[in-house]
Amino acid sequence: MKKLTTLGKKRLVIDALEDIKARDIQAIDVRRITSIFDWIIVASADSARQTRSLARHVRDRLVQSGATIVGTEGEETGDWILVDAGDVVAHVMQPAVREYYSLEELWGDGKFDSVVNSTTPAPIARRKPRASPARRSGA
Repeated sequence: MKKLTTLGKKRLVIDALEDIKARDIQAIDVRRITSIFDWIIVASADSARQTRSLARHVRDRLVQSGATIVGTEGEETGDWILVDAGDVVAHVMQPAVREYYSLEELWGDGKFDSVVNSTTPAPIARRKPRASPARRSGA
């Protein structure tokens, strides 16, 4: 079996999430921010049951494709489940938990792909305001 590339894993995770109707799927390229992993994929689920199903489906699809799963966390409660595939990490969250932890804002310096299965406008990453040209030159 051919080794799955990072972008192949990313696409596979998004496809697996779409299979079971995850909402607001957001892929964030964090290679310039951290060396721990390359992509974070965040998705919303309507219930603990759907959260568990989505995470299990993502994990199963990755394993079937030859990827190694580093770990899975959060299956007990089903509010937020993390599937760590090394260079790609998926976070499946219920909307209230997703809003509270705001991973998109935390990783706001990353490069955001377009949202898949969006129910709301894409989040806007908050960045530090730039100094005006007059302030930079000391005027």
